[in-house]
Amino acid sequence: MRQDLTHIQRWIATGSKVLDLGCGNGEFLRLLQDSREVRGMGLEIDSANITAAIGRGLNIVEQNMDRGLENFPDQSFDTVVMAHALQAVHFPDRILDEMLRIGREGVVTFPNFGHWRCRFYLATRGRMPVSKFMPHNWYDTPNIHFCTVTDFEALCRDKGIRILDREMVGNTQRRPLLAGIWPNLFAVTAIYRITR
Repeated sequence: MRQDLTHIQRWIATGSKVLDLGCGNGEFLRLLQDSREVRGMGLEIDSANITAAIGRGLNIVEQNMDRGLENFPDQSFDTVVMAHALQAVHFPDRILDEMLRIGREGVVTFPNFGHWRCRFYLATRGRMPVSKFMPHNWYDTPNIHFCTVTDFEALCRDKGIRILDREMVGNTQRRPLLAGIWPNLFAVTAIYRITR
């Protein structure tokens, strides 16, 4: 399982109601249901992922986040999770608003495009980075909004969103010292717990 997902688990209260936006194949939501006894629901648009998630016994809604989340009432979830999907949606600012309308808290993770390796790759090769972490070419990537830690925090400030907690994931499993000190330069993945 991805490192960001293992970090998120401790922010999810046992028995809480969770919506997982862009839940993929449902692996994480299934883990939350098994380990935290959450009442979970997933939202996904990819048909193969939907089939896999339903096969795991999950409640899944087929829906495109970019078209809005009006079908979910205000404060209907304790936590709304969006892991590694912020950079792939057309209107990330609107989705953050919707997350915090339908959930008391939100958890957002995204790849930090300000990481030094991204900068170095672009500076030395003159091309958009391709790596194990970001395996797509510029023309076939699902990422349409390249965001850095600094960009995300500025957006939160502009929208009046409070950052309750944050964690940075580096290149290794151990505690990333440099990613904690200079996250915009050394964090591979940023993890935020937010609210209004």
